[in-house]
Amino acid sequence: MEETKAWYRSAGVWGGLIGFAAGVLNLAGYSISGTDQAFLVDAAMKGVGMALAAVEIGGGLMAVWGRVRATKAIGR
Repeated sequence: MEETKAWYRSAGVWGGLIGFAAGVLNLAGYSISGTDQAFLVDAAMKGVGMALAAVEIGGGLMAVWGRVRATKAIGR
């Protein structure tokens, strides 16, 4: 395994966090099934992807807006 990725893009990390939260909730008297946990991992992974896309789009728009309202030329 030579490629790397950020921790928040890992289904394993999200699964562990959700599993931990489910265990804590279980101790508090709430029950979250394995199916619900799997659904939450999928939702978290989709949310991360959507958040990253939103940041990329926002960055592009900010760059264009900054250039449009600029009052000086870009130097060499």
